[in-house]
Amino acid sequence: MPPEEFSQSHEFLPRSEILSFEEITLIIKSMLKLGLRKVRITGGEPLLRKDICKLISMIRECDSNLDIALTTNGSLLGKFASNLVKSGLDRVTVSLDAIDDEMIGRISNSNVTSKEIIDGIIAAKNSGLEVKVNTVVIKGFNENQILPMVELFYRMNIIVRFIEYMDVGGTKDWNPNQVVFGNEIRTLIGQNIGKLSPVEDSKYGEVANRWSFDSGYEIGFIESISNPFCKSCTRARISANGSIYTCLFSEQGHDLKSLIKLGADANDISNAIAAIWEKRDDRYSEIRHTISSSSTPVQMHFIGG
Repeated sequence: MPPEEFSQSHEFLPRSEILSFEEITLIIKSMLKLGLRKVRITGGEPLLRKDICKLISMIRECDSNLDIALTTNGSLLGKFASNLVKSGLDRVTVSLDAIDDEMIGRISNSNVTSKEIIDGIIAAKNSGLEVKVNTVVIKGFNENQILPMVELFYRMNIIVRFIEYMDVGGTKDWNPNQVVFGNEIRTLIGQNIGKLSPVEDSKYGEVANRWSFDSGYEIGFIESISNPFCKSCTRARISANGSIYTCLFSEQGHDLKSLIKLGADANDISNAIAAIWEKRDDRYSEIRHTISSSSTPVQMHFIGG
């Protein structure tokens, strides 16, 4: 969370306004008959949530076939990896924009080191979790981390996915000139490490374009600036205070927590979500150049990734 906006004295939402574990699982159960197949726990940093492993266990109990994933900055992953697996987690995505310690400190505003994060990644992999790494590339900032990231995670046989810098979540002073496009990253990798070829068996709704070396090692590219995927988006987001957002760039959500407070059951919530989803017409990434600069999407640290 931006330190200039959230000091140590910031007053967070009272617990009564945040979804309880029971309310989270009620929403998940209500979405199963709508076709829900994947649940991803994001943040903020979800491993800071008290009893996070209990929540994962409760989600797993909703449906043994659910694909349950978690996105983390990796700083606490080594501590939690084993229990995350025992709780029923399938996959973890580590948000890591650099492996240089000084740069990590600037990005995270903390003293966490790359070794701590990489040790956590190793612990997660050794515990049986599928692991991916997401890296947002910003021109003039962390471009020099692209090749070291590929070389490191190639050796570890862990997929790294490069994300085009987006104007998401109220990002201040975003400038399209700061974007390093996926094709530029592929060219850099091709010239310095090896030839990449596209992988053609992507599933519908998959956000990353997959490329591989001749060895079979894959790299992903999430290219929502140069290659938007709005038409195939199958993702909804539930905020901590119980609103559903049909797009990362939504300016407002739809309140589900109030429905629960009024006594709505899983069937009621399912019908409400279906009605919301059927009316969605989000395609911000396709039309961003035609939208007024005065629009204010919900902030990323509030809605999650």
